[in-house]
Amino acid sequence: MAFVEKTGKSVDEAVAAALAELNVTADQAVVEVLEEAKKGFLGFGRKDARVRVSVKPAEAEAEKTAEAAPAAEKTVSEAAADAVAAVKVAATVAAGALAKKADAVKADAAVAAEDFKKKAADAKDDAVDDAIAALNALKSERRERQNREPRKYNVSDEAVAAAKEFLQKIFNAMHIEVAMEKFINKNDGSVTFRLHGDDMGILIGKHGQTLDSLQYLTNLVANKNSNERVRVIIDVEDYRDRRIETLNRLAARLADKVKRTGERVALEPMNPHERKIIHMALQGDRRVTTLSEGDEPYRHVVIELKK
Repeated sequence: MAFVEKTGKSVDEAVAAALAELNVTADQAVVEVLEEAKKGFLGFGRKDARVRVSVKPAEAEAEKTAEAAPAAEKTVSEAAADAVAAVKVAATVAAGALAKKADAVKADAAVAAEDFKKKAADAKDDAVDDAIAALNALKSERRERQNREPRKYNVSDEAVAAAKEFLQKIFNAMHIEVAMEKFINKNDGSVTFRLHGDDMGILIGKHGQTLDSLQYLTNLVANKNSNERVRVIIDVEDYRDRRIETLNRLAARLADKVKRTGERVALEPMNPHERKIIHMALQGDRRVTTLSEGDEPYRHVVIELKK
C-alpha cells in the first residue's frame, strides 16, 4: 500500500499536503495521525503534527490500472498495426491470385474465340459448298428438263368421238345447224371444238354460262369410259378469247376506280376460270389486290387497295 508521511502546523495541514502528493481525495485515502501538534509556551516546546496517509486498496489498484493503461494502449496500437500489415499481405496475395486467374480466363477466352472463328469459317465454307452444290444440281435438272422431250398425251379417239356425237345430238335437238372444228393438243391432252353457225348466242348464254354448262356435260360424256382423262374445250365464234379480253379490260377499269375512290369494288359472280383471269390481270398492280368472297354459285372477286 502506498503512503506518505507529512508534517504541518495542524493535522489538517499535514493531511492536505499528503493528499496533494498522493493525488487522491480524502475519500480515497486512509489517514493515520502519528503526532498531534503542540503550541508550546512563549514559543518554547512547539511541535508540528505528523500524519501518515495511505491510498485505499481499491484506489491503489485503479492507479495501477491507470499506469498500465498507456502500456495497454501501446499493445492495442501494436496489434492494430500488425492487423493492418496482415491485411495488406493478404490483399497482395489475393490480388496476385486474381491477376493469375484473370490471365487464365483471358487465355481461355482467346482459345475459345480462335476455336469459334475456325468453326465459323468451316461452317461458312460448308454452307457455300452446299449452296454451290444445290445450284449446280438445279442447273443440271433444268438442263435435263430442257433436253427432255415434252410429254405426249394419248388422246383417246373413242373419247373424242363420244364428245362429238353428244354435241351433235344436242344441236339436232335444238334444231340448229352448227359446223364443228376439232383441234387436238397432245402436249396437254386436250381437244377443242370450235363451233360456227348462225345465231350462236343461244349456245353462249349470259357471260358464257350456257357454254360452260355445255362444256361440263361434254367432259362427263367423253371421260365416261376413257382410261386417261381428256379435257374437252368448247368455244363458239372465238367467244372465250373475246371474253378474256373483256375481263382484262374490266379488271383494269375497276382497279382505276378503286384507286380514285379508295373504296373496294365487288364484281358479279363468276366461275373459277373467269375469277382466275381477274386475279391474274391485277396480280402485278402495286396499289390494289384481289380476293374471292362468297360461296358457289355466288362466289365473286373483290378489288381493294393494298393495306
